[in-house]
Amino acid sequence: MLLDRLAPRVDLAIDPEDREPIVVLLTATVLLVVFYYWGRPGFYYDGDIVGWVRANASGLVGGDPTVGAYLWWGATSLVLRVLAPLLVIVALLRRSPADFGFRFRGTLRHLPVYGGLYLAMLPILVIVSGTESFLAYYPFYDNAARGGLTFWLYEFGYALQFVGVEAFFRGFLTFGLYRRFGIIAVVVMTIPYTMIHFAKPAPEAFAAIVAGLVLGVMALRSKSFVPGIALHVAVAITMDLLVLWRVGALGNVL
Repeated sequence: MLLDRLAPRVDLAIDPEDREPIVVLLTATVLLVVFYYWGRPGFYYDGDIVGWVRANASGLVGGDPTVGAYLWWGATSLVLRVLAPLLVIVALLRRSPADFGFRFRGTLRHLPVYGGLYLAMLPILVIVSGTESFLAYYPFYDNAARGGLTFWLYEFGYALQFVGVEAFFRGFLTFGLYRRFGIIAVVVMTIPYTMIHFAKPAPEAFAAIVAGLVLGVMALRSKSFVPGIALHVAVAITMDLLVLWRVGALGNVL
């Protein structure tokens, strides 16, 4: 055949040891696409979910239906980045969730290290929060400076989103690839993790490379992605509060 003449044959047989990483990578790819089109805050408007909330549940979101975009973001992150991978782990791969970092036991002794990472990042957050790009980008919620219930509903949805981020990248992807590829799994995971930061300020996108590598290694050492959730949420909320402080609106939310 022409194809055989143009290119040598390759062995397409699947090694039994490759089955798990293949399932993990294909599942992750599909979920990344689904989340991009239907899980982000933009779909809340494009799908006119905001219209339904405005007509039927405005009181549940503090009278501001727009904050629902971030609750949608948090909820879809839990479904697509936590529950869907868990279903694959248990039903398809026949493994324990603990094998993918879904565990609390033994994580407390690692918290001082994560706390040290937060303290090391705090001066950087203070500095970058005063730059034009970060002042224009954070907080995501347009009405954050008004404070009140809707601000904390926004932060709640924002925090839920990070549960999904850590479970998906530092849990499902990292542990799902580690048994086959070792530490290379952390590098592979860091690529799509960095890519989800492309719309953010450039310094944050570059910082995501470092964060992906560090959090990936820390997850493997602690055998859990759970402490990374606390660090990620703390950094994100700190950035929002620092920006609001910079613009003189911090008193509205405290």
